[in-house]
This record gives sequence, C-alpha cells and structure tokens, in this order.
Amino acid sequence: MAFLFGALLPGDAQIPKLAGKPTPGDAMLADYFRNQTAALSQHCLADINTLDEWKAKRGEYRRQLQEMLGLWPMPERTDLKPVVTGCITNDEFVVEKIYFQASPGLYCTANLYLPKNLKPPAPAILYECGHGSAKTNGISYGNKGIYQRDGAWYARNGYVCLVLDTLRDGEIPGIHTGTRDRGLWWWNSRGYTPAGVEAWFGIRALDYLCTRPEVDTNRFGITGHSGGGAYSWTVTALDDRIKAAAPLAGMADVQSHILDGVMDSHCDCNFFVNIYRWDFPQVAALAAPRPLLIGGTDRDPLFRLPSTLRISEKVRRIYDLYSANDKLGLVLAPGPHDETPELQLGVMRWFNRYLKGEETPVETAAKRFFSPEQLKVFETLPADLINTNIAETFVPTFEQSSSPATRDESAHSSSPQSQSRLTSAAAMPNEKNADELRSALREKVFAGWPDEGTPPEPKRVFSVERDGVRFSAWDFTSQHDVPLRLYLLENATAKPTERVELNVLNQSGWTNWLAAVSTKFGSELAGELAANGGGALRRAAADQQVSPTGSVALAFFAPRGVGLTAWSGGETRLTKIRRRFMLLGQTLDGMRVWDIRCAVQALHSVPGMDAAKIGLQAEGTMAVNALYAALFEPDVRKLKLVNLPKSHMQGPDYLNVLKITDIPQVKEAVATRAELKLETQ
Repeated sequence: MAFLFGALLPGDAQIPKLAGKPTPGDAMLADYFRNQTAALSQHCLADINTLDEWKAKRGEYRRQLQEMLGLWPMPERTDLKPVVTGCITNDEFVVEKIYFQASPGLYCTANLYLPKNLKPPAPAILYECGHGSAKTNGISYGNKGIYQRDGAWYARNGYVCLVLDTLRDGEIPGIHTGTRDRGLWWWNSRGYTPAGVEAWFGIRALDYLCTRPEVDTNRFGITGHSGGGAYSWTVTALDDRIKAAAPLAGMADVQSHILDGVMDSHCDCNFFVNIYRWDFPQVAALAAPRPLLIGGTDRDPLFRLPSTLRISEKVRRIYDLYSANDKLGLVLAPGPHDETPELQLGVMRWFNRYLKGEETPVETAAKRFFSPEQLKVFETLPADLINTNIAETFVPTFEQSSSPATRDESAHSSSPQSQSRLTSAAAMPNEKNADELRSALREKVFAGWPDEGTPPEPKRVFSVERDGVRFSAWDFTSQHDVPLRLYLLENATAKPTERVELNVLNQSGWTNWLAAVSTKFGSELAGELAANGGGALRRAAADQQVSPTGSVALAFFAPRGVGLTAWSGGETRLTKIRRRFMLLGQTLDGMRVWDIRCAVQALHSVPGMDAAKIGLQAEGTMAVNALYAALFEPDVRKLKLVNLPKSHMQGPDYLNVLKITDIPQVKEAVATRAELKLETQ
C-alpha cells in the first residue's frame, strides 16, 4: 500500500562540482566513482530470483551486516542494570526517566512513555531519535527532549513508547563524525562505525522493554526520522523481535550518496564498514516479510525522493517473493527534511493496522508537553562511562581477540578454511602463515580490489637517450578508469638490467623527482611540467637520486591521486573523496596498494626487465602501501621504507585491517622472503 502526498520529482545524479580548476585526475575520478557506483547498484539483490534463494542467503546477509557494523560476534548481553531516576505525569500518561547499560559503562538514557488506563500487555514502540541537540551551559539534556512529541503521541494513542537518546546527542555526548570532520581515519582500520553502537543501543533497548510487564513482546514497532530512521533500518534488519517498522528518511542508496553527494552532509552513523560491497536496499530487504513502511518527503535534500523510490522498488522484489505486497508501504509527503504531520499520521495508521489490528481514525495531534530539562535522566554523570571513547574498544582488534576461539568467531565466513586462516594470522612468521595472512587480507580488507587476472600490459609513451641514460615512460591500466604511468631510467650501456629500484612517490616525492629529472629530460616531460607548475618546478631544489648506476635501473611511479592523476581541491575535498572510497568498500590507500602491485607487474612486462629483481622504496603512508604490495607480490625482494608508521592507528586506513593484523606483523611476514630496510628522517 502507499500513502502519497505531493508530486514525484524526477532526479538526475550528478558528480559534485569541483572547487578550483579541474584536473585530468578529476575527470578520471568522476568516471571511476560513476562506474563503481553502477556496479554496486546493479549487483544489489540481483542474484535473488526465488524465495528459496532469498531464505538460503538471508541468514548470511544478516551476519555480514552484523560484521560490517562491528557486531560480529555480538557483544555479550550483560546485565542492563536499569535505573528509573524519576517520573513526570499528566492527565494522559506517565514518563519514566531511565538509564541502562548496553555494555558495561556504555550508558543509554531514555524516556519511557506509559499511557494511563493502560490494559497490559500493550504494543510498544521503540522511537529512535535523530540528530537534535538540547544543551544549556555545556550540559546535554539528550535528544529525547527534542523528540518528546512522538513519545507522547504514541502514549496518547495506547502504546508504550521508549524514546531513546543517541550516542552523539545523548546526555553523555559521543562522536558520530570521526571521518567527516575529525580526521579519525583509524575508525576504518578498526572496522568501527557509530552506526554499530546505535544498532546495539536499539537491540538492548528491546531487551529492556522485554523486562517491562506493561509490554507485549510480540508487538514491537520501531520508527524514527533522519538519523533515527537510519537506526530503525539497522535494528529492524538485525532483530526479528521488530514486528512492524516505519523508518522515515535515514537511508539513501550509493548512487545518491556518491554521485549526488548527499553523503557529504551525513555523519558516519549512516554507514556500515562496507567490506561486502553492499548497496543500501540490501539492508532494507532484511525486514521482509514483516510490515515495512518506507517514508520520506519530496524535497528532502539529504534523503532524496528518487533514491527513496529506487530503494522501495528493489525491496518490493523481495516482498513479491513472499507474496507480501500488502506489508510493504510507501508514505510520501510534501516538504523538506522534516518529520511532517502527514508522515506521522501515515506511521500511526501503519502501526495501528499491524500492531493493533485497527483501522480507526487518528484524532490527537503530536505536541510537546515538557522542557528538555524536565526529561533529563542523570543528575550526575556516572564515573565509569565509556561513551565518549567507545570507538577505541567497541570492535576488538586482532590483539584483543586473544583466544583462537574468539578470533575464529569474529573472522567467521562460510568456509572453515577462512576461519583457520584468520586464526593463525598473528602466529610466528613463516611462509605458510604469510599465505594465510594474504588470504585473510584479500577477503576481509581488500575485497574492493578487482579480480586477479592478466598482468597489465605497459605501452611505451616515449624512450630517449642522453649522456648514457635511457629514459622511458610506460602507460598501463591499474583498473577500469585508472590509467597510470611508470617512468624508467636505465644505464644505456649496461645489459642486462639485474635490479630495478621502484620508487613509489607521494605528492612531495613526485614534485622533487620531476624537478630533478626535468633538468635533463624537460622536453619529454612537457605535459608533466605543465600540470605541476612548469618553470617553477625547474627551479625547485631536488634531492631525488635519478641517475642509474651500473646494472641497477631506477623506476618511478605515482599511484592514483598523485602526479599526473592528482585531484584539485584541498583537505576538505580530499575528505569527501576518501569517504566515497570508504562507501564503495575500499579506501584510497587500499586501492593504492593495488596500484603498486600493478606497477610491479607492469615493470616485469617492460622489455628487458622480465628477469630483473625488484626493490621498492617509499616514504610515510606510501611506505605502508608499498609494504602491503610487497606482501602480495613475490617478485619484490628488497624494500627501503622511510618513516614507516608504527600502526594503522596512525595510518594509512584500510577497512577492517586491525581486526586481522597491524604493520609490525606485516613487516615480519614480508621479511620471510624480502630484505627490509627501515629509515627515519
């Protein structure tokens, strides 16, 4: 069924406009995001054709979502230790002020609305609050006070309603914007997202409601708007105790997030760590065949109408398989990003139908009764709270998962072999364990890499000789929409080349190298110089060694986003780019590891280089990328790494990597077959 208000507006996905002068790298990146997004969208639920296929896969899909939220294995359901700190009453309902602990020290504050003259057991609504802050003089009253009209309205219509504060805007404010605003890219490496905490809050809130004698535990509904809509989606997907759901806004598909740019406005609480490369309708489909009402407005800039309609249509396929079309609804209202009265009315009618079996008119209007201060739970915040730094502990690292059994469960996949690989990843280094580590990383960290296939075939761009040095450039394709260039400096009289030192350049390294090599080969590098400052580069101080000696050749390579493929804009735009990679089930530096692997393979395909031993040199974050490339490329026999970070907590970020390993362990694995030299400058 559908409640339709207002007109349906056409949508046209666009790459966000660039700040500053566009570069060739910008066009390449736009094509890359467009095609990667299309691949995820087309793959979503495409392999489900029968109900038996869906039922066979549904359990594994739920487990994958748990894993991507940092909830596999599920945290222990410890004692909630609930406390009612006070209550407020009026003629129609009572409000209890409650806190409980989702995990030890992880506090949830909430208001429980109980109708007077209640006939228990009654249906119960878990209302998930969106982003709304109520603070005075630095004291947070929680966002439950902002959304109190919903709790009161449900109570006045015969429901028990628990209005749940969020991690970000609760009475103990936490963080939702680690990658968007704070540069906390290690969240990706930890496999952490605040969406997982919010889902855990919701699940434990249901546990609490199950302890209340007023509640019928077979008639749970869930709703919320915006951020609250997002959490409603995930709790519904993960917990079958939800019998009817009505998320309002809170979900957009990858097309809208990446191409329309709506993700730039969203907190990390909207996103799972997408190692399985899902599109969002797959989350929504896990509600089937339970009653699901999808809601939104026609002018919502954050959760746009075309995206809402695309999600609805993909989910409808799964409801069709169940012959449950009557249990999938769509309510659309005119308006901006707001929980409008029309949406509220549609949701109330939905719950009345599926939780009460009623079709009676809804007469009372939603309104506020109290100030946020009156609904505050804590007088004094508890001393043992961990809400403010929950990102550091919510998802165990491979070191914290100390027992083999724990590591096996957290690294679960459909095959026992996958479990044993991950279990032994932290064992003493040898070639067998290095193989297991590679398999674990490929499956759980670098799943966004292309399929392994034919090595890239480099194509010569130019080759010149001056003063006994042969300088050549070779183009190759790392993956679709990612053309890259490799430069080679050889001693023209030395045959054959016995060793090649491949320098992996960051942006400053590229600038220094270009300044140095252009003093002799400037005419061949006209395009590179034009893209990087022209004459100003020629005058730059160059400290790069660019002269080959004897039978040792020098190669230079800049992965995507560096050198010829550099992108315009500053740190703000780079953050937006990195978050797009994240949503695609990749990271920028994770894909640079792939680029380096391809450069190594391309180098061996250059005439005369097939038998040469290869060494890698890199600095800082790029040194970590080179280290991981060497783990996967057996032809790399020597590494010189400068200023190598100690841990992925400092960088770079790869999805989930700290669940599997860290930089010291990878160094040990690489050292089983390659010479490793570390320097600090």
